[in-house]
Amino acid sequence: MTKKQKVVLYRIILTVILLVAMVAADKVLGVENGYIRFGMYMIPYLVIGYDILKKAVLGIIHGEVFDENFLMAIATIGAMGLGEYLEGAAVMLFYQIGELFQSYAVGKSRKNIAALMDIRPDYANIEEDGQLVQVDPDEIAIGTIIVVQPGEKVAIDGVVVEGNATLNTSALTGESIPVEVAPGDSVISGSINMSGVLRIRTEKEFDESTVSKILELVENSAMKKAKTENFISKFARYYTPFVCYMALALAIGMPVIQLLINGTPEWKLWFIRALTILVISCPCALVISIPLSFFGGIGAASARGILVKGSNYMEVLADTNYVVCDKTGTLTEGVFRVNQINAAGEFNEETLLEVAALAEGFSNHPISKSLKEAYKGEIDLTRVTDLEEISGHGVIARVDGREVVAGNEKLMKKQNISYELPKAVGTIVYVAVDGEYAGHILIADVVKKNARQAVKRMKASGVKEVIMLTGDAQAIAESVAKEVGVDKVYSELLPAQKVERLEEILSGKQPKEMVAFVGDGINDAPVLSRADLGIAMGALGSDAAIEAADIVLMDDNPDKIITAIRIARKTLGIVRQNITFSLIVKFGCLFLGAIGLANMWMAIFADVGVMILAVLNAMRALRIR
Repeated sequence: MTKKQKVVLYRIILTVILLVAMVAADKVLGVENGYIRFGMYMIPYLVIGYDILKKAVLGIIHGEVFDENFLMAIATIGAMGLGEYLEGAAVMLFYQIGELFQSYAVGKSRKNIAALMDIRPDYANIEEDGQLVQVDPDEIAIGTIIVVQPGEKVAIDGVVVEGNATLNTSALTGESIPVEVAPGDSVISGSINMSGVLRIRTEKEFDESTVSKILELVENSAMKKAKTENFISKFARYYTPFVCYMALALAIGMPVIQLLINGTPEWKLWFIRALTILVISCPCALVISIPLSFFGGIGAASARGILVKGSNYMEVLADTNYVVCDKTGTLTEGVFRVNQINAAGEFNEETLLEVAALAEGFSNHPISKSLKEAYKGEIDLTRVTDLEEISGHGVIARVDGREVVAGNEKLMKKQNISYELPKAVGTIVYVAVDGEYAGHILIADVVKKNARQAVKRMKASGVKEVIMLTGDAQAIAESVAKEVGVDKVYSELLPAQKVERLEEILSGKQPKEMVAFVGDGINDAPVLSRADLGIAMGALGSDAAIEAADIVLMDDNPDKIITAIRIARKTLGIVRQNITFSLIVKFGCLFLGAIGLANMWMAIFADVGVMILAVLNAMRALRIR
């Protein structure tokens, strides 16, 4: 509990004690002097309500008259003036109790986001004359070697050049499983080093690093209000003055009508009813609970590594009916790996992979790298001579004195080598030794292990269609689409053609249906911007994709898409519950107050009681599973 909350709590306790004492003194002593009773009850009234009265006066001075502070001040001052001392003080007391609940709820919902703020590193270590020196991360230039010791945060994105360690990335991704890193691995800022000393070469400036971008997204999220929030703000802007004028008309108009009809106006009766209506009408439940619900939903999402840039996107996410995905990096790992080895002739799988990896040993092509990664033995390049790399075809080299040809179909045809056509889909590396076909190796992008489950969960949750757009070849795209279970696939698309396909999808949907696009590459930025909702795979995604997106998934897990949708739908459900409940109770009590069937205690429930119930309901958004 914050210091401010403790002060309010102490004031509430003191007020309760004073009110009990005043009521007891009033009953026991039978105080009849009005001035003495007024003075007695003014003590607890001012203890609990002085700040509300102060805000009301400041609001009037600054021209912002019609707010909840003004309503509370007018209603309670009127009650005290009419001799309803206990009711006047009680209204202030229960209002402050409601405010304390609201403050506590906001504090709870901020915790998840505050945890994100803790990922900002205070310093970075650099070596000077053999000593570690702490410097501001803003001062670190690209290419600087920083040292991260156990227990410290990685200050800036970079590549490990020395050391092995385990990193805790839970604050970034929402996943508790530690990540092992070694020389050559990329690391992102905000990760916590759990073991070992790392030397990292920075690849970005601090302002462009992952941790800075996350904090910027979180800080800006509150600025983008949902339609529901904007509606409630506009509603309160017109509703509050309307109620004030209605109460004024009731307090003056009805007695005047009575005066004209029977000559006996009941000024006190109608004044009390007008004050009751003012207390009932306070829109606190809506004004407080609706933003709090969205804030709680955003906090619940951020705790799971899902960054939502604004509550307006929560509404769009809740109404998402079509999910359009890129393939590479979204449904697949985006990394080439050896999937299949088919040896022929005298060769077995092990020796076929060995000669192919050695022949490709000097190349940095992604296919060459995947062959070398798959081969577990030592790549002894002294065994390789007479290397010739043919662009767009492959390589020809001598391995242990034998001529090895490794490449695509074009290279086989160029060397007049007969080969077998495989049925598998992917990139095929054909291998021949001394002019004889030795077999082929299938290299393909690996489908993410939870991609099929993610698509299945989307459909089970009411998503009408999951569609894949990709620039990859048709055969590969259709193979991946079949494996993960998407409904439609469009392949061999350039970035501009992806936008065209998305336009077709957008034009074919119903007006209230929403289309989300999920991507990670720089070529996805135009589509992310054009979709109703752009979702970027953030951990490995490009900066352009993250900037263009409305929601960022920090761990590149496609299963988080449906998690985000479910959080958004439950958040919107809580918002609608609060709106419906608050308006029904408010208008019901307003009607009862106008005809004299609602007293000040019912007014207190209609205001403070409804607010507390709405705030407690809004806090459920923090516990969405």
